[in-house]
Amino acid sequence: MFSMKRTGSCVVAFLSLLCTTVYLQPAQGGYKPHPRDIYHKAWELVRDTYYDSSFNGQNWASWEHKYDNDIKTVADAHKDIKVMLESLRDPYTRFLDPQSFKDESDAINAKIVGIGINLVQKDGRLVVTKTIDNSPAQNAGMHPKDEIVSIDGHNSVGYTPEQAAERIRGRAGTAVQIAVKRGDSEQKFDITRAEITIHAVSYHLDKNAPNIGVIQLSTFISNDAAREFKVALEKLSRTDGLVIDLRDNPGGLLSNSLEIADMLLDGGVIVSTAGRAGRSVDTASGNPVTHQPIAVLVDDESASASEILAGALKDNHRATIIGTHTYGKGLVQEINHLPGGAAVHITVSKYLTPSGADINKVGVQPDIQVSDHEQQDNVAMTFLKEKIATLKAQNQISLSHN
Repeated sequence: MFSMKRTGSCVVAFLSLLCTTVYLQPAQGGYKPHPRDIYHKAWELVRDTYYDSSFNGQNWASWEHKYDNDIKTVADAHKDIKVMLESLRDPYTRFLDPQSFKDESDAINAKIVGIGINLVQKDGRLVVTKTIDNSPAQNAGMHPKDEIVSIDGHNSVGYTPEQAAERIRGRAGTAVQIAVKRGDSEQKFDITRAEITIHAVSYHLDKNAPNIGVIQLSTFISNDAAREFKVALEKLSRTDGLVIDLRDNPGGLLSNSLEIADMLLDGGVIVSTAGRAGRSVDTASGNPVTHQPIAVLVDDESASASEILAGALKDNHRATIIGTHTYGKGLVQEINHLPGGAAVHITVSKYLTPSGADINKVGVQPDIQVSDHEQQDNVAMTFLKEKIATLKAQNQISLSHN
């Protein structure tokens, strides 16, 4: 399998309530920094690791002592770090307060306290893309496509997923009221927060084609995602074909996408990354878990680590990609721990698919374009049935010649 040539956990992810980009550094115990030290550490990390050496055309040195006389408190430092990072005009390089950093660490450890939803911002609307199975939100009756309009009575129209998360989070056992717009009606849910175990993978045999297995991979953020995926592959090893569903998957740990791609590829490049330190290439070991025909389902919410996996399988001609173009996040972040418990996301490299394609703001283009969600499932099943029939016919011809 793969060992990453980076320290810590590299993460590629689209922003949601559950998944963001994370690189963990050891906490500095027992040290109480001056607030200016927190700001300077953030400036230094960007100086040393940001993938664009021009810092988006600005003089990064001008920010080093810009607020020396203004930073008196930790809150001052945090506010000024946000302003400094925003100057890069990079939505993925951003500040995390201590609570946000803890939430991400919990997500990586596959446990969070919350209500169990994924959120995105679409045209200024805060939309639920997924409710976790048996989560408080699902049990209360919330659905994907619900638009959240208020949280505990506070108007949330225009909120980012991060702003919503700050309102929604709280201690296990406490309640939060969520109002949603569903179609032309509005509904309110009183939901009790709980600790939620995040399962990255679910799998089953297709009810109409029991010789075809379906694996839904909902996130790459959990440390357990690759292990869960391998279990699913082994359980479905006797099927004739596989559907891998990456729709609505916002991404997560880069290491997970590399390990999962390695389970499926006979060889070849998985992904290459290019940053300030140069270019590195990750290749498959050539010992896949399975050789079954594969169809991969994607949509415009399949982002980052999902795109790495889809791109690797497509460019190596290992799978047929079905759906719509993916989100188009071709950048890799690290999260670095700051003194005092906060952290910063920093874009450290861009990645290219095995064919050398830069998919940032473009996405992975499907082999078979299908917009309708239900029709995507049908097309994947039809494709696999035809592929399986062709392979069986070819095998019979080969045997008869022998």
